[in-house]
Amino acid sequence: MGVNMNMKKLITTLKNSVKKVIKNVIVKLYHLEIKILPLQKDMIVFESNMGRNYTGNPRCIYEEMVRQGLDKKFRCYYLLDDVNIQIQGNAKKIRRSRLCYYFIMAKAGIIVCDSRQPEYIRKKKGACFIQTWHGTPLKKLALDMDSVSMDGETDLEKYKKTFYQDSRAWDYLISQNRYSTDIFRRAFAFDKKVLEIGYPRNDILFSGNNPEYIENLKKEMGLPLDKKVLLYAPTWRDNQFYNKGAYKFASTLDFDLLQEKLGKDYVCIVKYHYLVKDQLDWSKYKGFVYQFDMCEDIAQLYLAADMMITDYSSVMFDYSILKRPMLFFAYDLEDYKDNLRGFYFDFMEEAPGPVTRTTAELIKAIQQYNPKDHEEKYKAFHQKYNHADDGNASKKMVQLIEELLVRGGK
Repeated sequence: MGVNMNMKKLITTLKNSVKKVIKNVIVKLYHLEIKILPLQKDMIVFESNMGRNYTGNPRCIYEEMVRQGLDKKFRCYYLLDDVNIQIQGNAKKIRRSRLCYYFIMAKAGIIVCDSRQPEYIRKKKGACFIQTWHGTPLKKLALDMDSVSMDGETDLEKYKKTFYQDSRAWDYLISQNRYSTDIFRRAFAFDKKVLEIGYPRNDILFSGNNPEYIENLKKEMGLPLDKKVLLYAPTWRDNQFYNKGAYKFASTLDFDLLQEKLGKDYVCIVKYHYLVKDQLDWSKYKGFVYQFDMCEDIAQLYLAADMMITDYSSVMFDYSILKRPMLFFAYDLEDYKDNLRGFYFDFMEEAPGPVTRTTAELIKAIQQYNPKDHEEKYKAFHQKYNHADDGNASKKMVQLIEELLVRGGK
């Protein structure tokens, strides 16, 4: 038995070593391709969440190009871990980190992404990197961080150096508000063009915020029309993970009690953060809990929800566009704020809704929610964080991309 186990470990080690050697060779070839292959100015690459899904700002910018027929005019590529994911338009789906991926990245004229790129990615001379980012920050970012524990990473200086090197490639950066712009410039050491235009992913919150659209949306999602919808969308915990990029669903929310007290009048949508990899069985809550996977764009869930429950996630800034009730389930507030990330502002002071620590407190806050109790805080929150969102961010970005293609560069 011991011999077989040792043999399996040896085979696994050898396989990993071979894979590492092959990847190193491919990366070196890619770096050579960057130097010798001609820049393809009309080649546009899109990527959401490091290829994990088809969502967010890059998706909305791309789909605006589709609406305008520009996916037929320019060569568009979408980078995905799973190329079976359905996407709109004529973009060619490219499997991330495969041979074709490196070939495309070595030639692309414009790259639109919402997260950092791998350390081995280099910027080709004449190419344009558009960093859309993925949220207004409550939690400290990048060079502002005092500690790091993501994926078990504890070397803060190495983390900051890697982030700094990545942001050197960015030519444009999208910001949702003035508050974010100021933080981004410092935290990313970014001194190029910040586009303070709101987030493309939020455009649907303007065009789709009407009874007819929402009713059709609920029918499509299989949600009941005779009950109110709660959206539970917590963030991930940096120190609770399985392996690199695979985090646990960390929550003390008691769904048994939630169903018992609210099941008559409410249903609950559970939306994991895209980094959470747990596959939980919600079957015991059938008819009460509805789960949507990470490939679902959360903006549609915002529209379907009458109330949102979150914690420290940036979803609070997007959902506030709708001016609907928000409640905060902050069971680990002190530990999260003091030990994991640190906050940019006083969360308790600015939160535009009840902040609760237990399921019982949360249920009571839902049942007794009165908009007037939070009116002033909500108004101030909306003015500070939603002033740039106007429903036209995607169009503005497509206009920029067209201008870049006409000019043939930055």
